[in-house]
Amino acid sequence: MRCGAKCLLVELEINGEKQVKPINARTPVDARKTIRLEYGAEANILSVRSEKRK
Repeated sequence: MRCGAKCLLVELEINGEKQVKPINARTPVDARKTIRLEYGAEANILSVRSEKRK
């Protein structure tokens, strides 16, 4: 985990199946990069939101 990183929730669609994955990243752009590196081009990213703390 890098300095300034926070947990972002990425909502994505893979093979017609919607999933929500928590990703540790500094910005939403970094979270999208991480998802694309992990799942490739077939992952359709729907939204990136910050996780609300309780």
